[in-house]
Amino acid sequence: MFTENQIKSFGSKTTPFYFYDLDILKKTLNEVKTNAPKEYHIHYALKANSNPVILKLIKDAGFGADCVSGNEVKRAVETGFKPNDIVFAGVGKSDEEINYALDVDIFCFNVESTAELTVINELAKVKGKKAKVALRINPNVDAHTHKYITTGLEENKFGINPYEFDTVLNLIKTLPNIELIGLHFHIGSQITSLTPFKNLCLRVNEINHWFIEKGYLLPNINVGGGLGINYHEPDNEAIPDFKSFFEVFKQFLELKPGQQLHFELGRALVANCGSLISKVLYIKNGINTNFAILDAGMTELIRPALYQAYHKIENLSNTGESNVKYDVVGPICESSDCFGKAVMLPETKRGDIIAIRSAGAYGEVMSNRYNLRDEVRTFFGE
Repeated sequence: MFTENQIKSFGSKTTPFYFYDLDILKKTLNEVKTNAPKEYHIHYALKANSNPVILKLIKDAGFGADCVSGNEVKRAVETGFKPNDIVFAGVGKSDEEINYALDVDIFCFNVESTAELTVINELAKVKGKKAKVALRINPNVDAHTHKYITTGLEENKFGINPYEFDTVLNLIKTLPNIELIGLHFHIGSQITSLTPFKNLCLRVNEINHWFIEKGYLLPNINVGGGLGINYHEPDNEAIPDFKSFFEVFKQFLELKPGQQLHFELGRALVANCGSLISKVLYIKNGINTNFAILDAGMTELIRPALYQAYHKIENLSNTGESNVKYDVVGPICESSDCFGKAVMLPETKRGDIIAIRSAGAYGEVMSNRYNLRDEVRTFFGE
């Protein structure tokens, strides 16, 4: 929900732009810290939003960083995250990215294949270092989310499958510059039911027990992230239910003495603090469809085009009764450049200010300059 002063300020700015409510972000971070047991380690997933202002607040809150590229590792280091709080995941790490992470002595590589283990060992040997790694395990747990953001099934490209475990352990015994320190799991994103997390816990227990029986009581268990948000009611449920989320792991995950639990939360921390602010360029009325054509498009927010994702759309200039249906679209020369179909809004006109809500995650960070669009701007408020 926006204040009158914020809405007035939007009218004086060149659109489109991202607006971040830092007060919501601070409250969200505080809720995580309040409800997560002290022995839980939270790493923020930079892929959700790597804006330096956002990152600084998350770093200052005491969280670590979860990175999926070498440049994300660099951004985390430059923002002030301690290297010992940085984990580096990703199915296709380049030699250059691995070398940089070795140079700054990150906490852990989340390794996704036997081939990657061999490469990291070779690169670490050249530097006279021992790389700490966790095995990214594919637990074959269905997150029941969009097929593009499911990551924990056997058909997904991520992780090491259980039938490879013996091969992996035998390989590690031959790699003197690898130190195995943990197991890593991540089953998907935008998970709004707690049942998949319970199922993950039960599967982690089985896999952890298997490794212990093989003589590997590993000190770190990383269960990834994936907790979703309420895209339909961003004001009524601005902050996810972190208490219930962490309670699932307290109740069902069986950590052994000496083991620590790590999380990699992204969307749940930053999604609802951000909105994409746009203006109406044209209203195009038809026999069957009315179009509200915005100056923001899929170049600024690609989620609806890529995932058919829902974002609540509001007309901030007219808060009257929503009784007109519009297809809310952008200016990009693609039919997929659509934010929502048959969206009920008050009667809308050229120049009206439109807010596309819950865009703080996978919004700005996925923006691009297709059609030679201008780089998207950002503004912040409390």
